[in-house]
Amino acid sequence: MISRVSGILLTSFLSWETAVRADIAISPLVIETEVKRGQAQGTITVTNGDAKEFRARVYSLPFTYDVEDGFKLLDSSPLDLTPYLQFSPRELQVPSTDNRRIRFIVRFPPSLPDGEYRAMLFTENLEATIQEEPGKTSGVIFKTAIVPRVGVAVYVRKGNISHNLSVVNARFNPNSKQLQVLVKNTGKATAIIQGEWTIKKEERVIFNGRGMDTTVIAEGQRYLAVDYSTSGSKTQLEPGEYQLSGNLGWGVNRTNKIPFSVKFAIP
Repeated sequence: MISRVSGILLTSFLSWETAVRADIAISPLVIETEVKRGQAQGTITVTNGDAKEFRARVYSLPFTYDVEDGFKLLDSSPLDLTPYLQFSPRELQVPSTDNRRIRFIVRFPPSLPDGEYRAMLFTENLEATIQEEPGKTSGVIFKTAIVPRVGVAVYVRKGNISHNLSVVNARFNPNSKQLQVLVKNTGKATAIIQGEWTIKKEERVIFNGRGMDTTVIAEGQRYLAVDYSTSGSKTQLEPGEYQLSGNLGWGVNRTNKIPFSVKFAIP
């Protein structure tokens, strides 16, 4: 069985939740594997760095990545891994400064079509965290019960499938004030990519930089944010025509690359 495991943080989904329980570490956060003879398996390690015991329930749900909004849970999906996913334990107890493993196995029926099947495997705290915040005008303390959860993205591939990436266009989003690149994936396998950027106006280089790892789902598309800030301050792009060129990298150390060059305008 061929497998690849990486520790990609799903920041758009996990940022506030990991802040609630920063002492709980889960590794890896992304698992990509292929079936052999209809089966695949793996493990996830949950580490408790707190002085208090950590108790959680474990469950799975289908998901995707929306072109505009990013991570999105689904009620159902033809590529849902959950009917074929078995894991243990379903309730987790991790003593202080200790760790426990969640083991999973996937079994595909022979009649299942080739493709990539995926699910988010959640670890959800059984104990709510209470956050207090004073009212802006009344001074009354508002209490909110938050149940933190962390998801591990599990991708299991059946058959000889791969991704197929291309850059469609670039745009300046006036609502978010972001420069964005639309990447399309016509393949049947999801890709985790990182962009390398060069922004030019005529022949003058305005900015060189690198983006964050971003997931582009199989047979989908996604806007990648181009961060053109330097030392905490954003480079000023005056109105006019620009060229954005560079590479989309994937694989180990992002050594596999696809070059691209597109134009965009600042209104």
